Amino acid sequence: MNFLAHIYLSGENDLIKIGNFMADGIRGKQFEHFPKDVQKGILLHRFIDTYTDSHDIFRTSTKRLHERYHHYAGVIVDIVYDHFLAKNWTNYSDEKLESFISRFYNSLHDNYDILTEKTQGLMPYMIERNWLLSYRTKEGIHQILTQMDRRSKNISQMQFAIEELNEFYDEFEEEFTSFFEDIKIHAKEKLLSL
Repeated sequence: MNFLAHIYLSGENDLIKIGNFMADGIRGKQFEHFPKDVQKGILLHRFIDTYTDSHDIFRTSTKRLHERYHHYAGVIVDIVYDHFLAKNWTNYSDEKLESFISRFYNSLHDNYDILTEKTQGLMPYMIERNWLLSYRTKEGIHQILTQMDRRSKNISQMQFAIEELNEFYDEFEEEFTSFFEDIKIHAKEKLLSL
């Protein structure tokens, strides 16, 4: 799961959303230095990642990409799954996607002082280019994959994964839909236990 799914699976608490959003850059017990609800978001993020990586449906999606993209296959599927969440947003929320994203960006501004340096540095680009909304289109996904490929110094070749997205579009969408029903239940249970 990528940014949009992590934020969505966090429920309504802004601090849990923020913790879940910035968790990748927080190692080990560093999470204990954040406010309690941010800590919950970080722990939820770790649970979602572990659960996702070991899920049969997610693995089916990554297998399709593994030969060409190796260990980047999981990263690509995370982004592809966010595409299907954004594209089919009305199946998952009564709130418009634009409004959901705008509220999240506002909460980043409102809680700027508790963000990690990495998140503070990322935030202006993310908001200016509206990454979360760009997930809704194939063109947006292609841009994200291209940017990520550049960050890997073009080693990942992720920019070309748009070819597999086009070729196996229906299969990926079916897999996402089944998987997301499952992760929604388990993420909600985990959140209640934190």
